[in-house]
Amino acid sequence: MRAKAVRLSPVQSRLAAIALALLALAVAYFALLHWWFVAPWLDIRAQMQDLRESHARYAAAIAQAPALRKRIDQLAQGGASSNAFLPETDPSSAAAGLMQRASDVVAAHASEDGGCEMPQKMPIEGNPGKEPYRRVSVSITLQCGMQPLTGVLHDLDRALPYMFVDDITIYLVGQPGGAASPKLEVQFTLSGYIRAAAPAPT
Repeated sequence: MRAKAVRLSPVQSRLAAIALALLALAVAYFALLHWWFVAPWLDIRAQMQDLRESHARYAAAIAQAPALRKRIDQLAQGGASSNAFLPETDPSSAAAGLMQRASDVVAAHASEDGGCEMPQKMPIEGNPGKEPYRRVSVSITLQCGMQPLTGVLHDLDRALPYMFVDDITIYLVGQPGGAASPKLEVQFTLSGYIRAAAPAPT
């Protein structure tokens, strides 16, 4: 016994056509767009959110200037923790030392996933002031994958002598879904402290 064919009304035919078209669009979206373009962007957005949270933590630490000043005062008076200060005695050599330490940290993470390199580094002119310690700062630009960048910032934060990272700006370099993994371009200020030279006797 043959099954009786069911004829759809014009309205039903139109609804069925719309449903099939939507299904085809959904399949095409996931097959051609989502996994190749949308998913990488979502992953990068999640990574950027992690970086923003890290940036917020660094900014909060920098905002605690009074506590930081008190900590440095204690170190300056203690003498035993002199390794917390940059070993150089003048700002020029201290800036060169900061850039070398940053280069060493970046080189230690250069072979990790995504790689890491330092295309630019330069000293920042500072104000000597009259404090018993002097802040020395350099401007650093990195191009890194997410994993090595996290390692670089962690190592700089934990290093001795103390180095401080602030004024972080992050850009995305490259397009997701391409042959090469996208990188992050990061610009920040790296600072340390040296003891001010004792005033010459008059």
